Amino acid sequence: MKLAVAGGTGTVGRLVVEAARARGHDVVVLSRAAGVDLTAGTGVREALQGVAAVVDVTSTATRSAAASEAFFRSVTTALLDAEQRTGVGHHLVLSIVGAAQAPHGYYAGKALQERLVADGPVPWTLLRTTQFHEFAGQVLGQARIGPVDLVPVMRSASVAAVEVADRIVDLVEAGPAGRVRDLAGPQDLRMVDMVRAYARSTGRGGRVVAVPLPGGFGRALRDGTVLPGPDADRGAQTFSEWLARLG
Repeated sequence: MKLAVAGGTGTVGRLVVEAARARGHDVVVLSRAAGVDLTAGTGVREALQGVAAVVDVTSTATRSAAASEAFFRSVTTALLDAEQRTGVGHHLVLSIVGAAQAPHGYYAGKALQERLVADGPVPWTLLRTTQFHEFAGQVLGQARIGPVDLVPVMRSASVAAVEVADRIVDLVEAGPAGRVRDLAGPQDLRMVDMVRAYARSTGRGGRVVAVPLPGGFGRALRDGTVLPGPDADRGAQTFSEWLARLG
């Protein structure tokens, strides 16, 4: 099968490309280096010639709801329009557990992305996952006061990115399925404990302190909105196992 991966140079995108190619699929990476600008919508139709399925694992580094919505509106609209015009029969989008229930900040864009895909003209699959194990490293250092790193009060059932990639390729091969079961890691952990463990494993000094974020998003992080439900599939690799491999 010929498939295209939007966001194919990112954390999970690279793994999706590797997994798909390992199974014998012909993979096109949609990137500026390949002449494709997803936010401007240029080069997309040309890149999708002969493509049977598109995987969208794009992301943007912002905490602004407006910026996140603008990014995902542009990318999703460009992809769906090009897919319809070139006869792509399957659009698979990766989203986040809790995005629709807590559409604040970055999650606002993901919630919009989900709606655009579900209402769009191309048969689709929606997979929601929890944060990747790498999220702990991304949180560390984002907010620091002197030697103290501040992290949000939250729980996370973080999942291995490689397991997400394998699930995505499984779903591409199976064909459009609408919303499928969420995928999460095997454990529900406190983010402050995860970040402390990551800091120790990577030799980072200083204290790590958990602070509650204000507003609706902070409440969603604390009350379990971003945790998987009882019907979610659970991955195998624990956060501790991922840390050991990282070391």
